[in-house]
Amino acid sequence: MALMETALVYAARPRVVGKYLGRLFLVLAVLSLAPLVASVVFAEYAYTARFAVVVLGYAAVGALLERLPSPARVQPNEAALVVALAFLIAPVVMAYPLSISGAPFIDVLFEAVSGVTTSGLSTFATVEGQPRTFLFGRAFMQWYGGLGIAVFAVALISAHHMASRRLIESVGEEALATTTGTHARRVLLVYCALTVIGFAVLWTLSGDGFAALTHVMSAVSTGGFSSFDDGLAGFGGLGSVLWTSFLSLCGAVALPLYFFATQRGIGVVSRDEELRALVIFVLVFTAALMWGNSAANTNLDHIVAGLVTVISAQTTTGFSYSDTQSLTAVQMGALMIAMLIGGSVGSTAGGIKIYRTLIAAKMVAFLLRRGSIAAHAVSAPMLGGRQLENDEIQRALVVVVLFFATIALSWLPFLAYGYDPLRSLFEVVSATCTVGLSAGITADTLPTPLKLVLCLDMWLGRLEIIGMLVVVYHRVWWGKRVESL
Repeated sequence: MALMETALVYAARPRVVGKYLGRLFLVLAVLSLAPLVASVVFAEYAYTARFAVVVLGYAAVGALLERLPSPARVQPNEAALVVALAFLIAPVVMAYPLSISGAPFIDVLFEAVSGVTTSGLSTFATVEGQPRTFLFGRAFMQWYGGLGIAVFAVALISAHHMASRRLIESVGEEALATTTGTHARRVLLVYCALTVIGFAVLWTLSGDGFAALTHVMSAVSTGGFSSFDDGLAGFGGLGSVLWTSFLSLCGAVALPLYFFATQRGIGVVSRDEELRALVIFVLVFTAALMWGNSAANTNLDHIVAGLVTVISAQTTTGFSYSDTQSLTAVQMGALMIAMLIGGSVGSTAGGIKIYRTLIAAKMVAFLLRRGSIAAHAVSAPMLGGRQLENDEIQRALVVVVLFFATIALSWLPFLAYGYDPLRSLFEVVSATCTVGLSAGITADTLPTPLKLVLCLDMWLGRLEIIGMLVVVYHRVWWGKRVESL
């Protein structure tokens, strides 16, 4: 069996990876026009020159790689490499224009990684003094990082059904539509609709067009970058805060579900297991966050603050609203569990995902139940009225184990540097689940090695770790290759 598996494993072909990475670079060149135009509108021409270099660089390299011959088919490992490398290269490139801020390069790189991976952690002590192009650029990175790269990559190789489906899965999506091309178009349509509608309403509520735009891009992408130092509290109006939180919830719902609701009726939404679980988790963790507070602290303002904070954690958006540094150990634990669970599969949210969490819970219940049924009885784990397949269970449990292993290994360097165990664990969970809430550890004073650890965590979390394993797996790079393209 081992010999058969070895014979069927083919290394990635550099020309194929280069071909589709080149196409993705052309897409990124077009996307990078947005901050370039913004810099002209804001008359911040130093940014204009640097974004022009980015656009021309992407276009030149993309056009060169695009000339490589098209393959007859794309292997799953090649598709996964395209996405993994895109999320690795994009923040490095975007760090160049953002470095005008004058911050050390490691902090600028941290900001770019946090943006593209939709994490939202920041080492900047203040952002309100930054140029508008800087604030727009990092919010826009979250917008296209949240879904743009994945959707465009799927569309680029949609003719190769199996490979593009695996590509979607490598960044946390699963094929919920009949074909990957259809899936990409539907999801992109929903994504843009949420952005446009969300912006129109938030602009009306806040009266601040620029703040509305940056916060909507961060909300629908579940990214969490704010143009205010105190996060959502900077809006000053409860309506703006609640609407932004609602948009974060919308981003954490499986995006194809919106399209199916218009085609098949609202009943599709009410029957969705993940959506029901998302609402229940938000309510439960809000109650946990409020538990232990004195009666004086359970007024409406504190309940709203708790709800907004839990939505921010559960959807992995990471908008700050209240002081997370003053939370008790129980409250921080509740938020960490919420961040770990995350949003729905097929959404822009990070974390393990609700679907995988439900699978793990069903497996525990199944194993407990097996001990009390007759030996000859037929029993199988069920979810949503259907039997779970072995491959589906294995993939879900592997991701769960890898997430916990990554968090444990990343936590150790913080302990070695002498940071508080609970707060450093909170920080690592926030980075790995691409959330952005901070216990006060992430700052410009954080040692460079720990900043790099968090950067790696954000990248791993966005790729759900499996994507990174594909990159470092030796058989992906060395071994027998298919002769023809």
